[in-house]
Amino acid sequence: MMDAAFTAEQEGIRRTLREVLGRRCGPDRVKAAVRTADGYDRELWEQLSREIGLPGLAVPEEYGGVGCAPADLVLACEETGRALLPSPLLATAVLAAPLVAALGGAGQRAALLPQLAGGGLTAALAVPGPALSAALGLTGDGGAGEWAGGGRAGGVQARRAADGAWRLYGEAAQVLDGHSADLLLVPAHAGGFARSRVLLFVVRAGAPGLVRARQTALDETRPQALVQLRDVEAEWLGEGDPFDGGGPGGPGGPVCGALAAVGRTAAAVLAAEAAGAAGRALERTVEYVRTREQFGRPIGSFQAVKHRLADLYVQVQAARSAVCYAAWDPEQGGLALAQALEALRLAAGEAIQLHGGIGFTWEHDAHLYFKRAAADELLFGPVHLLRAHAARRAGLFEAPAAAPATASPVPASPAPTRKAAV
Repeated sequence: MMDAAFTAEQEGIRRTLREVLGRRCGPDRVKAAVRTADGYDRELWEQLSREIGLPGLAVPEEYGGVGCAPADLVLACEETGRALLPSPLLATAVLAAPLVAALGGAGQRAALLPQLAGGGLTAALAVPGPALSAALGLTGDGGAGEWAGGGRAGGVQARRAADGAWRLYGEAAQVLDGHSADLLLVPAHAGGFARSRVLLFVVRAGAPGLVRARQTALDETRPQALVQLRDVEAEWLGEGDPFDGGGPGGPGGPVCGALAAVGRTAAAVLAAEAAGAAGRALERTVEYVRTREQFGRPIGSFQAVKHRLADLYVQVQAARSAVCYAAWDPEQGGLALAQALEALRLAAGEAIQLHGGIGFTWEHDAHLYFKRAAADELLFGPVHLLRAHAARRAGLFEAPAAAPATASPVPASPAPTRKAAV
């Protein structure tokens, strides 16, 4: 039986995070941080890495991490979602570090994971095209690597030079934190058309031929970049011969399986962030309707407003319950993400409306939550596809088995005929 109660250690992490972010990550500081070249407050990131070990929560202790379970990272991210923390946490700790741990050789893990866990090294996953949700297995089955382009063209291509070095060419758009990451993890097709295989490569910042440009994004707290690879030298993440054995998923090989596993945890983390943001948006709205007066009384005293906020409270609590379930069972991450994104969208919409005329101004803090809701659904959803994919995985759309044919079918009765009149 699952025990959903938080441990003392988990409560301590949440409490410490809320205190630090409450002091250092208010709405004004968020707006200032996202407009810097990096897109986040480096000093705050170093503090969270040093004092709490946030990027290394789910990294084993042997590699310099805290050694907690992924559930601890999920629960901690509810607090980062409340503050809409702009940071490399999602790209580095949730997407990149588990891939290095799953696919990297012993030397690569020893060299990269301690730096990622300590926050001194940031990383980004550069998936070709707008296919991040498919690659992570959130809205489709990416087991064969179709999202990565084809063996002849499209996506990112890899070729091995005569000296054994790998070279990459192609581009990836909408790369989270791709403009500032120290490392890029790039899934690419190798082997040409005949032996096409998806492999994962490490590209260092500053590599010749690597061009990165920050893109304009709806949600500035999740900066995105266009990454172009113009015959860039890369390091294959793995050991041995990448073309030995097929691995699960056919041409996708172990890379697609690792991405799907990362996607389950990422969905739970994203759901926690969305639930935390929805809860904070609701709190701010409740605080406002208690003070804003209309017809000589606070608008929060009107029954219609109470009903709207009560319905929203139920949505937020349902999302938090789904997140807690997904923290211990990542297989439910997709459904939890759908529930949380829907709750955040509703909470942000109600915040804008109940703040009245000032809430509709683009500069108001309520729009930070609205932008996060819309951008996350565009990147990792939409909600109906998340639910549809979860339903397919659960077998809800399977056609019922046909009834077996009888050995002696009963002949159909002849149609009645009308007798001619005499």
